[in-house]
Amino acid sequence: MLISIISPVYRAENTLSELVSRIEASISEQDYEIILVDDDSPDNSWNKIEDLAQIHPEIKGIKLSRNFGQHYAITAGLDAAKGDWVVVMDCDLQDRPEEIPNLLSKAMEGYDVVLARRMDRQDNFFKRLSSKIFYRTLAWLTGSDQDETIGNFGIYHRKVISHIVAMREHIRYFPTMVKWVGFRQTTLDVIHAGREEGVSNYNFKKLFNLALDIMLAYSDKPIRLTVKLGFGVAFTGFLFALYTLYKYLHGDIIVAGYASLIISIWMLTGFLLITLGMVGLYIGKTFEGVKNRPIYIVEKRTQNGPY
Repeated sequence: MLISIISPVYRAENTLSELVSRIEASISEQDYEIILVDDDSPDNSWNKIEDLAQIHPEIKGIKLSRNFGQHYAITAGLDAAKGDWVVVMDCDLQDRPEEIPNLLSKAMEGYDVVLARRMDRQDNFFKRLSSKIFYRTLAWLTGSDQDETIGNFGIYHRKVISHIVAMREHIRYFPTMVKWVGFRQTTLDVIHAGREEGVSNYNFKKLFNLALDIMLAYSDKPIRLTVKLGFGVAFTGFLFALYTLYKYLHGDIIVAGYASLIISIWMLTGFLLITLGMVGLYIGKTFEGVKNRPIYIVEKRTQNGPY
């Protein structure tokens, strides 16, 4: 049984050696491969991956031609993975390699997917708050349950990964894709480690853009909300028209009100612009999809693959 461990790499040159050594110590009794995908990191991460690959034949390095994003780097790793089971984990050591045997043991109970649930997150207050807002907003927009304690870390059977790999849509978000394909899934409580160094590369702006992309890719709820808003505005306008007619017939209106006219124009214009903007976002994402461009571009690979 071969296990593939995939880790997207960004600003991690100082943690890669420890990551590899801890992975090897944790699963030394298994056949394994480690796929490190450099998402065009601005530091010397790729040089470090090449050095480690020369020492450890189990390591396979992939360097993307530019910074595509974490979930695109994960896709590149999934495309290259050969394992019967696939582990996806971050490179910052907050996902502890020592939990991999526990995830595998849980999977052997008959599960196709075992997701690591971080019960005591070791992130700072802002990261926890922004993550909670992100997942709750995502749950509301997509109409699906989202757990902020669950990320990419987990173990996945080959048949699950095969179906995810077959999904070639342009917008990538690994946890949602795992949820969509189904199969028998469960969670396992794991210890969440503190960050070894540096800070998270996800700020509020990136989280917002990611949530927007996911919303546009996996939900039509914004369009439905826009339609409901349109009906609400139309119904309010109808009531206002009846009220105005009533006042006119009773002689209470002598001169038409300037204020009500301006307010109505501005409100209706705003609602129209929101509606057009929402439709435009969906059209824009559709336009990106029909271009049929590659999801990512590989610039380099280590000499030992993958090919």
